[in-house]
Amino acid sequence: DSTPTVRPGTEKTIKRGLIVVIFFRILFTTIPKRVLDQQLYLTMEETFVPLNDFREMKKKGSFSGSDVGLEEGGEQDTLDYRIQAVSDGGKKISLWHDISLVHLDPETKQETPYLNFVCEISKFTRKKYEIATDEPGNPIKQDEKKGKLREFKKGDIYFNYGCFPQTWEDPTFIHPDADGCRGDNDPVDVVEIGSKIIPPGDVRPVKVLGILCMIDEGECDWKVVVIDAEDKWAPFLNDIEDVEKEMPGMLSAIREWYRTYKIPDGKPPNVFGLGEKFMNKAYATKVIEETHHMWELLVSGEKERSLDEHHDEVKDLVRSLSKGSLFTLGGNLDEHQDMHGENFGNDNSGAMFF
Repeated sequence: DSTPTVRPGTEKTIKRGLIVVIFFRILFTTIPKRVLDQQLYLTMEETFVPLNDFREMKKKGSFSGSDVGLEEGGEQDTLDYRIQAVSDGGKKISLWHDISLVHLDPETKQETPYLNFVCEISKFTRKKYEIATDEPGNPIKQDEKKGKLREFKKGDIYFNYGCFPQTWEDPTFIHPDADGCRGDNDPVDVVEIGSKIIPPGDVRPVKVLGILCMIDEGECDWKVVVIDAEDKWAPFLNDIEDVEKEMPGMLSAIREWYRTYKIPDGKPPNVFGLGEKFMNKAYATKVIEETHHMWELLVSGEKERSLDEHHDEVKDLVRSLSKGSLFTLGGNLDEHQDMHGENFGNDNSGAMFF
């Protein structure tokens, strides 16, 4: 008999293989090309892992300041100018998604008491640089309006300005202390008050000191006050009252900057929640943790999947950001559960989601 023998189980194996091939052919022919082109790398090699292992992969794949290089593209003072973060291997990484919120020790890779601050605008400058949240790789660019590059008409800013990575102010979320205003759809803003000039794109470990609730054109726009952990002032500043004690006038100067900086553009002064008071470190930490959790919902796709009842403007805001992240992050990303308050995420927490 010349009929070839087939080992038991071979037919099942072949069928399973065909199913996998068909699945991925359907997947990669239905996903928009612009989504597949996103270059936000969490790991240095392409690996398929179970979703349950995603949290550990994210911890291992996140970068800290010492791991990041910067490459400039385009000509300065043009619409094409970009500052792109890259890994040691030269691959693009996102200053928003791929830098860990919590600072990691360069040698042990263990979490430290500090957070990572991404600088966008250096102190004593006025060009309005920002992370391009809607571009692949999220480089830093100079903001523009109607084709013209933007600068602060008020003049040079006198503190380092930037954001915390892996945070997001959800435009469907109303904080109970935000006077009914939603989040501004950006990473959380950070004001660094140290003595050094930090270049755009640099990632620095910082100590959280306090927070100010600014209301910017009807949106909640938190401003977290921090100090570079290696600054000469850092040992003397541990909470917001220390800033007033050691640097009298600093907090009021920050508040007045944000109150008036849009007036030269013909806009009214900004206003503030919480009686214009700078809240302490404990309050600031809760806001940071909330916005980190919102970022987890964004990049895992959970936020987009819950948008059915929202109007189109909000849907477009969220989708323009989440599509760039869905293929590099997913699963259970809540890796800082120890920071949650007892009622975090519950209906009685006082916060509202639209």
